[in-house]
Amino acid sequence: MLLHRESSEAATPIWFVTARTWPEIRSGLPAQAQAFTASCGFEPAPGRSFLLPDATGAIAAALFGLEGENAKDKDPFLPGRLAASLPPGLYRFANAPHDPSLAALSWLLSGYRFTRYKSHDVEPAILCAPPGVDAARIERIAKSVALGRDLINTPANDLGPDALEAAALNVASQYRAKASVTRGDKLLQTNLPLIHAVGRAADKAPRLVDFCWGDANHPKITLVGKGVCFDSGGLDIKPSSGMLMMKKDMGGAASALALASMIMSANLAVRLRVLLPIVENSISSNAFRPGDIYPSRKGLSVEIGNTDAEGRLILADALALADEEAPELLLDFATLTGAARVALGPDLPPFYTMDETLSADIARFAAASHDPVWRLPLWGPYDKLLDSKIADINNVAGGSFAGSITAALFLRRFVERAKSWAHFDVYAWTPSLKPGRPEGAEIQAARLLFDLLEARYGAGAAIEPTEGKSRKIIRRVKETSGLRHSEDDDDGGAFDDLTP
Repeated sequence: MLLHRESSEAATPIWFVTARTWPEIRSGLPAQAQAFTASCGFEPAPGRSFLLPDATGAIAAALFGLEGENAKDKDPFLPGRLAASLPPGLYRFANAPHDPSLAALSWLLSGYRFTRYKSHDVEPAILCAPPGVDAARIERIAKSVALGRDLINTPANDLGPDALEAAALNVASQYRAKASVTRGDKLLQTNLPLIHAVGRAADKAPRLVDFCWGDANHPKITLVGKGVCFDSGGLDIKPSSGMLMMKKDMGGAASALALASMIMSANLAVRLRVLLPIVENSISSNAFRPGDIYPSRKGLSVEIGNTDAEGRLILADALALADEEAPELLLDFATLTGAARVALGPDLPPFYTMDETLSADIARFAAASHDPVWRLPLWGPYDKLLDSKIADINNVAGGSFAGSITAALFLRRFVERAKSWAHFDVYAWTPSLKPGRPEGAEIQAARLLFDLLEARYGAGAAIEPTEGKSRKIIRRVKETSGLRHSEDDDDGGAFDDLTP
């Protein structure tokens, strides 16, 4: 996933054309090429590509249709289609698309392939870095997105709690972050009871990965990601159709790691902390039950109305822990509710925040980065839907309405000291192929947040990760007795992430 940096004289030119610009561009082509486009009836429809041969039959140039300059909804990612449709070779932009940087990024993101289990032998089409584009920055973003996609695409038999922990620690070690892991019954001893309750039924222990990077005197930015490696729904078990995609229920953790990788590789002037509660929501004799009541780190007692609403439980303890040091910005990511998908579909994750300035910045950078999100309200009157008659709060609402909102309101109970907080209810999946977004795992909201953080804290030169494990990483792995650890595990959840 690299852009070609050297001389591009031998690269095949790509001409971006619209209905308005096509006559002028056509007139500048060799007579043979003009005749060929006429005989083939080429018209510059948006997204249409067309290859022009030279006298020997080799590819002389490519044409690609864009929306007109006055089009209401222009897709700056549209040129990414070329990465998958062009034959192998070296290409360059002969003229500028609507946004050269996003076009180049879309090219790299479109070229992503998940090859762990099935090889892809087709040579890629390689793009020369467009003039004036920060190629290194684009490559770092694409690499971070690929990291997250690989994690989400990996099935639970190969990405259980042990493997997700190892992936998180690998990211931490590459940038010399200080990391700790709290496992199994140690979660109870360190007052993380909800994480323990959700994950204790699995044969891989529940755990919390916690790593910090950067100058302690810089603004504190904390990321929390839901790491449910497979969600069966627990005793409120999902139907089989609801479990088919539950390998992606750790998409929040993958999103947090992708964003953390972007932040650290860009050397932003922040003190970054990443908290990943990692579990499998499984079924066993010691599984948590509907009607159980558990304490939380915050001190609130939580009644379990549904065991398939487990994601918000593990996030609650992690958010409470993060909140204790009053970070300047606290962001959490979770594949939390099917209700979010019913409301906004798979491509438009909702977000929630009480900070109007942060909300405006998120909307602005989402539009600029072509990483869409949409704000939904933390509607106070719905808070009462979470009331419990015998505990401080129930983990699900007393009804079937506003599921994403009430889940966000549940999480809000565990955040009070952070200066700003935002919750992202992501889908982490692209159901069908789109420019820059291959079918399968997707990292949502991370790119826009990186752009926002870079604008706020972008001092310092970019750094490259180190190879292998850094000696400077501090890993305090708190082992637990009586629990087996292996490399695979399952994650599940029907209430948390109903899959259409």
